[in-house]
Amino acid sequence: MGTYADAITLLMAFFVMLLTFADYDIPAFEEAAAAISENVGGGESGPTATQQLKVDMEDVVFDMNADQVMEVSQDSHGIVIEMRSGAFFKPGSASLRKAAFPVLKKMGQMLGAPKFGCFNIEVEGHTDDIPIKTKRFPSNWELSAARASRVTRFLIGQQLQPFRFRAIGLADIMPKVPNRDPEGKPIKENQATNRRIQMRVERMNMDQQKRCNETANLKSMLKGLNKKGQSAQELTPAPEQPATQSK
Repeated sequence: MGTYADAITLLMAFFVMLLTFADYDIPAFEEAAAAISENVGGGESGPTATQQLKVDMEDVVFDMNADQVMEVSQDSHGIVIEMRSGAFFKPGSASLRKAAFPVLKKMGQMLGAPKFGCFNIEVEGHTDDIPIKTKRFPSNWELSAARASRVTRFLIGQQLQPFRFRAIGLADIMPKVPNRDPEGKPIKENQATNRRIQMRVERMNMDQQKRCNETANLKSMLKGLNKKGQSAQELTPAPEQPATQSK
């Protein structure tokens, strides 16, 4: 009876949590479901999609030898990929360095995999507090937005669906560490840390996942039709050419 009562209590708590997820907090739901499965089922549950994404992204960073300029972490919503702007962009510019292309391409391939196809990707651009004033970038707002947009455009170019993305420029309003000491003197190392691109990757809510799945199914169907069309063309014999009389 004691075991039965514990199981019923856990089930009640589970359904109460379901009702409290006002906006379908998918990552939190995954964590809760995994914990309940482990405790009630008496065995170890496999990694959630978010946990697997974090592991796979860490493997990408390690394989590309980018661990000095990239950091992967996880919060309550999903995973956060932090990239130092100095390694990815030229100073005062939104032009990507050549060394950044292989890393971003590998990331795009992984984020485009079917198992991660229904994750939203929010790209944030951050700068330090040193003002910039050029013809193209009158302030840090334009620079941070342009860098976030550049990364977004590159990933969309890797065949990722555009509706998954948001590009945001935050200038210097959300520093990771203080840009200056108490006396107002700049801290060069901290300013370099604050110049960054942050990618927040999290599971879509239920409505977004429905649209995502419909798009994926349509894409798969069109791909299948194209293959059938190509096969039919290969099997269709070429028309016979009329014989020509020699003169």
